[in-house]
Amino acid sequence: MKKMMLFFMLGGVACAAWAQTDQTLCHTPATEKFALFASNKSFKKMHNLPLPYVHVSEAGGKMITFKTDGADANAYVLTAKNKTNNWIFVFQEWWGLNDHIKREAENLYNDLGNVNVLALDMYDGKVGATREEAGKYMQEFKQDRGNAIVKGALAYVGAEAKVGTIGWCFGGGQSMQAALTAGKQAVACVIYYGMPEENVERLKSLNCDVLDIWPTQDKWINKEVTEKFEKNMATAGKKLTVKPYDADHAFANPSNPKHSKEFTADAYRHTLSFFKSRLK
Repeated sequence: MKKMMLFFMLGGVACAAWAQTDQTLCHTPATEKFALFASNKSFKKMHNLPLPYVHVSEAGGKMITFKTDGADANAYVLTAKNKTNNWIFVFQEWWGLNDHIKREAENLYNDLGNVNVLALDMYDGKVGATREEAGKYMQEFKQDRGNAIVKGALAYVGAEAKVGTIGWCFGGGQSMQAALTAGKQAVACVIYYGMPEENVERLKSLNCDVLDIWPTQDKWINKEVTEKFEKNMATAGKKLTVKPYDADHAFANPSNPKHSKEFTADAYRHTLSFFKSRLK
């Protein structure tokens, strides 16, 4: 067990090298793989505490609740001035749906133009104020609940909605899972240093292209993870664009000591272009 935990904490996914140790290792769901990183001190340490500020929406953003197959879910919504079926689902980092994510949602809303934005609360009201809290919430998260939240969100936006997804860190993986859950309604998926889906059969059901923002110094979503993702997407017959940056995990978060303004701006420019070409 310790050997398996070390494998995940180091962020490797070279299943073949571990096949003789545990045949089930390669079949661990993506969300569970990423959650194991929260047990690692280095992973926690590299995430500086979020900068304290209160986001005040200038675009009419507000918190809402909506029905799911279970408890009601929460989200931060920004509604387009002119009615449109274009939607962006935004997924939080491991901290939760905090003011930083709300501001990112509003940036997308302002810069994309005629689009609605829904930032989903995947922790059901919990927001981590410390690394320990964030790690605890990420480890407690169940993908079944996440899927239920996304399905409830899809019911909220309606069957005619065209949905793009985006997320960072924990939310990068959730962006991928949401695109799979959205089925034919999914039109674009953006992942910032998140754990991709490895099941090729599931990837075959993906309805949209994927943009993967990948920091090449990332020890967690590392070269092996990214190369396997590329191979699996090719096998599934899906289009993946990997945009590499000479940066580290969470480089797009201003509270990270390894934050890069230059790379963040460039990644965001590619993100906007990716969404605009697919949400018409």
